[in-house]
Amino acid sequence: MSGVRRAALLVVTALAVLVAAVPAQAAGYRYWSFWERDGARWTYATQGPATARPGDGAVEGYRFAVSEDSGDASRPRGTADFGTICADTAAVRGKKRVGLVIDFGTAADAPSAQRPPVRRTACSVVAEDATAAEALAAVARPLRYDTNALLCAIGGYPAKGCGEKVAAAGTSRGGAPDGGPSGNGPSVGLLAGAGVVVAVAAGAFWQARRRKDA
Repeated sequence: MSGVRRAALLVVTALAVLVAAVPAQAAGYRYWSFWERDGARWTYATQGPATARPGDGAVEGYRFAVSEDSGDASRPRGTADFGTICADTAAVRGKKRVGLVIDFGTAADAPSAQRPPVRRTACSVVAEDATAAEALAAVARPLRYDTNALLCAIGGYPAKGCGEKVAAAGTSRGGAPDGGPSGNGPSVGLLAGAGVVVAVAAGAFWQARRRKDA
């Protein structure tokens, strides 16, 4: 293989590496996800708050974040269990106690010009047949729903919007529950390194062309 063709191949390969290093931005949705505490872990609820009926001693969580789907959704943060959340709430005959974790998410997931409130827990005391939505309403008003009964706001947050589609790149994800680097994009070092490779390859190409034309 001639020096010119070898240098050209090096340029093409370097460009391919650079393009592969920059993934396409995925679309996500900004919304409240609903979770149930199963022992020491959170599981994505199989029913919505309006139909789920937690038992006495249950722990449920809500997390506001940008997610592509339920498999990508960010879990509520914290490890508080029922004993901790409802430690100061006495049992009431004919009622049930439901522990709630309300995680308003991070600034990265917040709508423009809005600041997420501090994550909090609450012990909701409701009728024995109450739904999860009723347990939430007892401790976190005002709630806001859309015309399709989608939960849009808890405690008035966010002030507007409901499940809108947004660019997911750069937001907090399940892998970065505290709002740290999510790993969704290439690092500055990677891009710089790839740029150097392209520059070196291009230089080799032109040197080979000059030698051939000399």
